[in-house]
Amino acid sequence: QVQLVESGGGLVQAGGSLRLSCAASGSIFSIAAMGWYRQAPGEQRESVATITRDSDTNYADSVKGRFTISRDNAKNTVFLQMNSLKPEDTAVYYCQLKLPLAWGGRDYWGQGTQVTVSS
Repeated sequence: QVQLVESGGGLVQAGGSLRLSCAASGSIFSIAAMGWYRQAPGEQRESVATITRDSDTNYADSVKGRFTISRDNAKNTVFLQMNSLKPEDTAVYYCQLKLPLAWGGRDYWGQGTQVTVSS
């Protein structure tokens, strides 16, 4: 069973920065794709950034140039560095671990961490 624990959320003023972390249990982290998603009140959950097992990255247009996703396989941890934060970045941020299809293709989710950006 995989468990994901996010940390690093909080309250920040517009223009500020936060760094989210997501630590995964188990021994499958290095073969998994990882992602950060967010969900604002009344909105659907959306993809923010993803990183493959080979560290190829992809970003939502709304965060390109401001957010950076990275991973440390030795620490089973994925990060999301968020700079130049805007009030519209306010949401609960969730970490996702996605296994390869050869391993069943299952998704695992963290409990979420709140990010609030004040104007």
